Amino acid sequence: MLAIIKTGGKQYKVSEGDKIKVEKLEGEEGAKVEFSEVLFLGDEKDVKVGAPLVTGAKVEGKILKTAQGKKVTGIKFKAKKRYKVKFGHRQTLTEVEITKVGK
Repeated sequence: MLAIIKTGGKQYKVSEGDKIKVEKLEGEEGAKVEFSEVLFLGDEKDVKVGAPLVTGAKVEGKILKTAQGKKVTGIKFKAKKRYKVKFGHRQTLTEVEITKVGK
């Protein structure tokens, strides 16, 4: 069974047993999390496409860990003003293992 879920403003293609890194979710390690915003649900025999969401469908997962991702750097620069600033950011991510896909 395959599903496309929406969380943290992004969409992820998941199936049972997948491990994904999503924007920070509330909860401790080992806690169960439920994704109710399912956009697509299907397998080889049956396909359900939401408009925009599939009614009654949900995806369950288990939080494995919460950690910071890789550093992303950027530069602000204004020409002819002697202004240059370099900055960095590390986003907090939660790793989730998908345990159940379906209704």
